[in-house]
Amino acid sequence: MSRLHLRIFLARVPGGDLLADDAVIVLGELVSNAVKHARVPKGRRIYVRFEMVLDHLRLEVHDASSEKPVIRRSVGVDSESGRGLCLVEGLSVEWGVMPRPEGIGKIVWALVGPGGGAS
Repeated sequence: MSRLHLRIFLARVPGGDLLADDAVIVLGELVSNAVKHARVPKGRRIYVRFEMVLDHLRLEVHDASSEKPVIRRSVGVDSESGRGLCLVEGLSVEWGVMPRPEGIGKIVWALVGPGGGAS
């Protein structure tokens, strides 16, 4: 659902179509990580936020877990998971983690810009 909302948002932004493919992949990976790894108390929800900052799209996924994501550099060829943050890193200009202002959990964010991710 978050990817659909992102596509609708980007369709209304001048030049948003240039960011859509990378942004949808990045958002999908960040949300998947939050769902899979952010073991949070019942009633806590994952929150997604996105906004344009100049010509870059800032994506945020908020969750109530303080556990920070870690890129797995050595993933076996037969492994069915473990590559998500490598995709985020490759398709984003920059990404990171910060504590939530409310004091519970974290925000994992990424900037997606024209021309794709960092080289």
